[in-house]
Amino acid sequence: MRAAVFLQPGPAASVLTIVDHDLPHVGVGEVRVRVVLSAVNPTDTGTRAGRGVPDGISPPRVPNQDGAGVVDALGDGVVDLEPGDRVWVWDAGYGRENGTAQEYLVLPRHQVVRMNDDVPFEIGAALGIPALTAHRCLTLASDGPEKLAPDALAGKTVLVAGGAGAVGNAAIQLAKWAGATVLTTVSSKEKAELAIAAGADVVINYREEDVKARIRELSETGPHIVVEVNTDNLDLDLDVIAPGGNIAIYVAGKVTVPSFKAMLKNVSLDFVLTYTTSPQEKENAVAAVSEAVADGAFTVGEGAGLPIIRFPLEKIAEAHEAVENHVVGKVVIEVTEP
Repeated sequence: MRAAVFLQPGPAASVLTIVDHDLPHVGVGEVRVRVVLSAVNPTDTGTRAGRGVPDGISPPRVPNQDGAGVVDALGDGVVDLEPGDRVWVWDAGYGRENGTAQEYLVLPRHQVVRMNDDVPFEIGAALGIPALTAHRCLTLASDGPEKLAPDALAGKTVLVAGGAGAVGNAAIQLAKWAGATVLTTVSSKEKAELAIAAGADVVINYREEDVKARIRELSETGPHIVVEVNTDNLDLDLDVIAPGGNIAIYVAGKVTVPSFKAMLKNVSLDFVLTYTTSPQEKENAVAAVSEAVADGAFTVGEGAGLPIIRFPLEKIAEAHEAVENHVVGKVVIEVTEP
């Protein structure tokens, strides 16, 4: 089978190559998946470049955490899946050498999630890191739900920074599914159109509008939850957030906390990394995201605010470079035929 590998960290075009690997053996409690689409996230490019999340695994490695495909074989003890089932996978390359950028992948049963037959592989490949991160950001509040469901955030206002990004898009769709009012910020007219397509109630272009004034005009209390992609926004977040609100930061960066502002409103500040959430938090997120997909409340493509950008496996280096250059949309790699 074909697999993309990097033998050492470095620039995508220099270190990524396509090789032949033996078909992986399926052990007890494991599932072998024929990968149709492998998705590329910023943490995937970071790991390949040598600045990723530490997980104790050194190159050579097959990159990419997320993907979707078809069950190919089952190990002993796996009784609730069948060959041919459509599935999506999460954290495939975390703590192991083999990610999704290869034709066949073996994972423990709990990391392989069944999809309905009518769910496109593009949706499955776009879940994983973005959707699970968004779910955790939306459920961190002490008075909030542990698991999203319809009406779980009814009466709440959510502010999503960067609504045209993959996590921002997921946060908008999941928050709307859960009944929240969603405000989001973007940097251009084109990104505003994508955020509206995702379902945001109000989109604020921070390069053309006074974000603080607009939020105060739109929300009497201010947002109860802020899903934050830029630590430089913390001062603004504390100005507009509702008393007792929660700010969830899912991006690395140095943070200077205006502590008195936070104290005055009894605000909670949390940091999110989906890889290291607890087993129960991950189980809740996987279940809720799957339910949203089954309900038709989570989808992808231009009409849902997340354009799909495709590359063949042979051009995986270009796919990684597209993510590093902040392309707008979801980058996926076509590994095998659907």
